[in-house]
Amino acid sequence: MLSSLIADFRIIFERDPAARNWLEVLLCYPGLQALSFHRFSHWLYNIGIPFVPRFISHLARFFTGIEIHPGAQIGQGVFIDHGMGVVIGETAIIGDKCLIYQGVTLGGTGKETGKRHPTLGENVVIGGGAKVLGNIQIGNEVRIGAGSVVLRDVPSDCTVVGVPGRIVYRSGVKVNPLEHGNLPDSEAAVIRRLVDRIESLEEEVKELRQASSRSHSLVAKVLSESANDESGDCCKLKDKEIREFLEGSL
Repeated sequence: MLSSLIADFRIIFERDPAARNWLEVLLCYPGLQALSFHRFSHWLYNIGIPFVPRFISHLARFFTGIEIHPGAQIGQGVFIDHGMGVVIGETAIIGDKCLIYQGVTLGGTGKETGKRHPTLGENVVIGGGAKVLGNIQIGNEVRIGAGSVVLRDVPSDCTVVGVPGRIVYRSGVKVNPLEHGNLPDSEAAVIRRLVDRIESLEEEVKELRQASSRSHSLVAKVLSESANDESGDCCKLKDKEIREFLEGSL
C-alpha cells in the first residue's frame, strides 16, 4: 500500500505542470487524497471488515467529491486530475499510470451481479465527463475523448471519441497523455464528405438533364464517362470512410 501511495504522489509531478511543491500536492489535490482513502478502505475490504470500508469511501466522497467503491482495484501511479464527480464502481479494475479527469464514470449498465464494471489497461487517458460502462476491456495506451460514452471493448493503442464511442485512430505510437484535447472530429469529417458527395451527385444530375434534351446516345456516353471519371474513385474512398465511421461504433 505504501509503494502505491508513493507512486500516486510522484506521478502528479510528472503529469501536472501546476504541481509546484510536495505540501501543495498533499493538501490541495483531491485525487491523491481520494486514492489515499481508497488504499486503506480497499485493504479493509479485502480482509472482510464490514461497513467500515464503505463508510471511509463515503467520507472520502464528502471531502473530495470523488466516489470510489472500496472493492475497486486500482494500480500504481494513477492520477485523478481535479476529480470532482468521478465515480468508480465496485468491480472496476484500473491499470498502472492511468489518467482520469473530472466527471468520469466507470460504471455498470444494470443490476447484473459479478464483474459488471470496466477493466482499464495501463496508461489509459479518460477525458472529462466520459462514461465507460459495463464489464468491458479497455486496452493499454487508449485515449478516450471528453464526453464520450464507451459501451464495448477497445483494443490497445486506440483513440475513442463520440456518443456512442467510436474508434477514430489506431496506432502503436506513444502519445503524450496531457494532449487529451488533441482529438479528431470524426463526425464533422464524415458530414463534410457526405456534403461533397451530394454536391458531386447534383452535378451529375445537372449534366444528365442537359444531355437528355439531345439524345439517348449522348446520355449513355455521359454515364460511361462518369463511371470512369477519377471522381468515382474519390467517391469510393469517401464511401469507405463513411462506412468505417458507421461501423466503428463502440
